[in-house]
Amino acid sequence: MMALKFSEEDFQEAWRELDQPAIQEPWQLFTESMGFQIYRLQDQESGLYQYKVYGGLNNCPPELFADVYMDLEYRKKWDQYVNALQEVKSEEDPVIYWEVKYPFPLANRDYVYVRERQDLDIDGRKIFVILAKSVSVNHCPEKSGIIRVTSYKQSLAIESDGSSGCKVFMYYFDNPGGMLPSWLINWTAKSGVPSFLTDMEKACKGYDQSTVKTSSK
Repeated sequence: MMALKFSEEDFQEAWRELDQPAIQEPWQLFTESMGFQIYRLQDQESGLYQYKVYGGLNNCPPELFADVYMDLEYRKKWDQYVNALQEVKSEEDPVIYWEVKYPFPLANRDYVYVRERQDLDIDGRKIFVILAKSVSVNHCPEKSGIIRVTSYKQSLAIESDGSSGCKVFMYYFDNPGGMLPSWLINWTAKSGVPSFLTDMEKACKGYDQSTVKTSSK
């Protein structure tokens, strides 16, 4: 069995970003896109950037957002960049295998990671927190022609905006390896993540209908 994946403090730290964004120096405002503010901080070890995203989705309740985010099978239907996505079980704890499409002629990237969701009650506020990070396991060896991302971390905190939508905080960092063109790195940071979140909003609208169809088969 793997060691404890995430600590209670990891979950507390994520939801607190909804109330008091930890974006003091040296964090810098990178861009505003699609209603989201994106901050970045250079990772000293890799030279790449860590990112924090703050914003909201007007038409997606927080619990639905969390359910859609956790549903791997449904994500394969709405996320155009997914080439493979599945839970892999063995004698160890289950992990998730995720292959991401990259534009030609770049090699695809894949991830092996663990995740955990907690539905928190903070003084009567219902906050959903999802944490994920890369792991190395023997039963998911690297594949020829695909670059394995070995440094990946993501935190997500969601709560109601008081109406029909949700407030969202996301932290993410990954080191995609290889030589990536600067335009792709900038696009991913400035547009890729906001696009993913707005695609999530669209996916939320179709989720009930999709699950009904699946369960009726």
